[in-house]
Amino acid sequence: MIVYNTTFQIDRDILDDCLTYIKEEYLPAAIASGSLSKPVLRRILHAHNEEGESYAVQFHVANTDVLNQWLSSEGNRIVQALVDHFGDKIVGFTTLLEEIEWEKG
Repeated sequence: MIVYNTTFQIDRDILDDCLTYIKEEYLPAAIASGSLSKPVLRRILHAHNEEGESYAVQFHVANTDVLNQWLSSEGNRIVQALVDHFGDKIVGFTTLLEEIEWEKG
């Protein structure tokens, strides 16, 4: 299982509108195909400044092949729509995380 994490820095003057967009547009569109699951939106503590705040959006995905297929078929379009909507008031970077089992047996 892979966790697809995108961290966004969002300018304070669009913060409320952007969070609403993420909750009502971005997350539902991202999971619509079924390739991504378990969407989570988290505020990053102690990572804000005068201009804005940081938030992480995370999804579970079976593997990198499924993720790459999703990105090429619809994911890049969904991300671009977010950027087009808010312009340079939002920036982000993506990290892939691998879940590691740690509990015994």
